[in-house]
Amino acid sequence: MPRKTRVLFICRHNSGRSQIAEAYLKKFAGDFLAVESAGLEPAEKVDPLVVAVMQEEGIDLTDKKPRSVFALFKAGELYAHVITVCHDSESQCPIFPGITKRWYCPFPDPAQVAGTPEEKLAQVRRIRDAIKHWLLEPPDGAFSFKALIEK
Repeated sequence: MPRKTRVLFICRHNSGRSQIAEAYLKKFAGDFLAVESAGLEPAEKVDPLVVAVMQEEGIDLTDKKPRSVFALFKAGELYAHVITVCHDSESQCPIFPGITKRWYCPFPDPAQVAGTPEEKLAQVRRIRDAIKHWLLEPPDGAFSFKALIEK
């Protein structure tokens, strides 16, 4: 069996956007792609609002632990695609060796939402849905998992 193409999602804390993207891509293409996520400054846990909205999609992130992108880099991990999903970390990401295609697609930070608990959940749902839509219907010239698995 051929090796799966490796994909890494990166955001600041690996507690929201990158976790959502990793979970969805595993769901959509986990049979074809090896998908991971990591952060520049990993949080202690995945954001509880993210856990809640992903649970609504049938995806359980309860026991998921944020990881350090620098630990993966130091371990010599190689990725065919590295995708940064936050506004403030693109320039701080390590350059992984090998033939790596880098992508940048920022989304709002779930940890920065404000309002009542219901308003916060609604905002995180919008972020979740935007990431899902971006993966399923990427704009021209963006990362496309469908193009990878159709090869």
